[in-house]
Amino acid sequence: MKTALDFAEIHAGMLAEVGGKAANLGELTRAGLPVPPGWVLTTEAYRQVAEGLDASGGDGLAERARRHLLGAPVPDAVHETIVKSYAALGVDVPVAVRSSATAEDLPFASFAGQQDTFLNVVGAEAVVAAVRRCWASLWTDRAVAYRESNGIDHAAVRLAVVVQVMVDAQVAGVMFTADPVTGRRHQAVIDAAPGLGEAVVSGAVNPDRFVVFDGEILDRHAGDKHLAIRPLPGGGTTRVTTPASADPGAAGQGAAGSGDTLDLGDGGFCLTDAQVRDLAALGARVEEHYGAPQDTEWAIDQDGTLWLTQARPITTLYPLPERPRPGLRVYFSFNVFQGVMGPLTPMGVAALRMFSAGAAGLFGYGPADRRDGAPALTEAGQRLWIDITTAVRSRAGRAVAPRMLALGEARTAPVFDRLATDPRLSLTHTSLRPVLRSLRRFARGIHAPSRVFLALTSPDKALRYAARVGEQLDGRLDPPTPATPAQHLDHVERLMGGAFPAIVSIMPMVVTGYGLFALSAKLSGVPAGDMQDVLRSLPHNPTTEMDLELWALATRIEPEPFRQEPVSELVRRYRAGQLPPVAQREITAFLGRYGHRGVAEIDVGVPRWSEEPAHILGVLANYLRMEGGTDLAPSAVFARGEREAQAAVARVVAAARRRGRWRAAVVRFGLGRTRMFAGLRELPKFYVVKALAAVRRSLFVVGEHLVSAGVLDSADDVFFLDLKETRAALGGGDLREVVARRRAAYELESRRRHVPRVLLSDGTEPEAMATGAETDGALTGTAASAGTVTGVARVVLDPIGAHLEPGEILVCPSTDPGWTPLFLTAGGLVMEMGGAMSHGAVVAREYGIPAVVGVPDATHRISTGQELTVNGAAGTVTVTPPG
Repeated sequence: MKTALDFAEIHAGMLAEVGGKAANLGELTRAGLPVPPGWVLTTEAYRQVAEGLDASGGDGLAERARRHLLGAPVPDAVHETIVKSYAALGVDVPVAVRSSATAEDLPFASFAGQQDTFLNVVGAEAVVAAVRRCWASLWTDRAVAYRESNGIDHAAVRLAVVVQVMVDAQVAGVMFTADPVTGRRHQAVIDAAPGLGEAVVSGAVNPDRFVVFDGEILDRHAGDKHLAIRPLPGGGTTRVTTPASADPGAAGQGAAGSGDTLDLGDGGFCLTDAQVRDLAALGARVEEHYGAPQDTEWAIDQDGTLWLTQARPITTLYPLPERPRPGLRVYFSFNVFQGVMGPLTPMGVAALRMFSAGAAGLFGYGPADRRDGAPALTEAGQRLWIDITTAVRSRAGRAVAPRMLALGEARTAPVFDRLATDPRLSLTHTSLRPVLRSLRRFARGIHAPSRVFLALTSPDKALRYAARVGEQLDGRLDPPTPATPAQHLDHVERLMGGAFPAIVSIMPMVVTGYGLFALSAKLSGVPAGDMQDVLRSLPHNPTTEMDLELWALATRIEPEPFRQEPVSELVRRYRAGQLPPVAQREITAFLGRYGHRGVAEIDVGVPRWSEEPAHILGVLANYLRMEGGTDLAPSAVFARGEREAQAAVARVVAAARRRGRWRAAVVRFGLGRTRMFAGLRELPKFYVVKALAAVRRSLFVVGEHLVSAGVLDSADDVFFLDLKETRAALGGGDLREVVARRRAAYELESRRRHVPRVLLSDGTEPEAMATGAETDGALTGTAASAGTVTGVARVVLDPIGAHLEPGEILVCPSTDPGWTPLFLTAGGLVMEMGGAMSHGAVVAREYGIPAVVGVPDATHRISTGQELTVNGAAGTVTVTPPG
């Protein structure tokens, strides 16, 4: 391998030899873009100097590595290469010496600022010294921590060094070819300041900012520009203050210490409008070359020539939805609504598409091929999205959708309202007839009128019907035996395609319960928000029953080894049948009934509790370590909730009686039905997850067959294929590389911390344009469960293995039923997502836990150990100041 390469010799495929930064500069040079000339010292030189370095990890790794690289001699051949290559650029020409790591400027991690850059380096020996310092910067504490957070092996990383002619910049800065805050594609955001671009990159100056879309400057914001970084004649840089300011009258003022007059362009800005447009056009060329939005650095020299000094992918943008229909489209996150922030496996997506096809068919919009899913469903970032453009652009949608969202995903409701004011999303559907026609078809398909009538007139029969749906489903879960792999796939598609109508037919009874709740509020004059206690400790909720059964199980089993052993050891003993007899028997029975559940259980590709019982065993261990009286036991809390609910019913009935005796009778009847049927809201999902667990079992059989045929490496690789691919694979082939790529992509996507609730087809995140605020120092969200509690915060991003002390306040992104065992010991709940009718809110009310949901960035703004006060009626969360 050569130890030095000119930019023109480098292309994007040379990451291992030249690192990310140099690979990009080579690509830009070869594309004919205005890149200052330069060369790169390849990773071969680093390898020679780093030979003998132990990068296996451990305490003091970063300091040990830096010391080695700064102390090791530079091989003579490497030294000679640096000197000759530098001389080829000119006599003592000022250069920038930049680190270029093999893990840098990557599509998934930019590593911006993690390694060092040295500017205005003059002289061959100064360049050699800067190269050595670049090598050492691969091991700064921040670079080591960044690699660890992105799952990148230290030992696999190498460093090349870029040496590039310095631009004597009159003005410089950065440019994003997509808005990094709102996500809007093809909207350039430019930050500019006098002098070298380091002032902007390092945050040392408040730059001028320009926003450009389609050649039009949409926004200009003048920074103070009181500081500039300028090169010194003999090498190095200096910071100088300037009298230039954001005052439009400051145009033409000089930059102190520069020796030249700084032209502040139009209206006191350091760029003219023409230069801004030229920059945006250059950014568009760079983005077109790479086919993805770019984060660039640029400079304009004293002659007015525009130079491109760096380009890297913008790694923070959320991916665009696949194959959008023409025009601006609006997408709502199915994942966020379900409380599953992580990505879905390809088979998980395929199964949900099949379910969605059944739902769409009930409305009269079923796809020709059920495996394609509902027409409104699309994928982005390995998550599912629902196209709600028609709702945004229709009169009926604007009337109904915000009210529905306020119940299930409160933070999305105001976003929907704002979208309705966007002129690009004007009304196009004004007739109610199509909506009514679809609703009538749906109601007929699930026999809604008869189910409502049954709930009103024969509640016991209605409950028996709900149970019978489950019994009939149980009879369809397993395929006929024996079954071939192809027959297992047939069974999967029948179950996914046909289960939805029967399961969803339970919902009219649930709607009846909540409808009568709303009617009771109107007849009694008691606001629905003041009637929350009526919904405490609801019967017939399978998730509540599961949680209470788990608690009861903890009271029956032997406390040891749960109080002492780690969860991993408990799992080992359970699988080996070596837990104490009662525990072994009782846990097996619990998993026999509820083992189809799990965290992120809507994804068929995710293991169930019956496969990986670590979460359940960890929860049991937490319960058995608790101390406290029997009045704190969840069973006692649930019974107390029932009594409080009955007292609340009596209060509302009394309020109705004061307005008329007939009102009292209707309210008593209505709230009785509410308590009987509202808890069933969890039952359809309970049944769906049962079906998914059965699908998972059949797919495992198919996966085992594909392993024996040499198509896959392991049976669970089948979850990284979709249904069409799996059926085709039965004919043979080798899909191991495909699965490996998808697993790697899934792992990368799993690290994404931010998932939008609403996304436009141009990449815009509408919520980013108007984020939530604090009121009087309190974080605000949606009131979800009344009551006030003060306690210590416990931020939990993944419930598996989480430990929650009694009374601690659970702070989390969202929840699904897999989280609810933690609710039994939580003193309060704070969620980033959800509305008053979201899963976490409903369960919190049933357990009597004060809860606030829809709190923006709660898991970032709150830290474990902080004291919080959660006011579940006001929808506020107050962090107690330290000290």
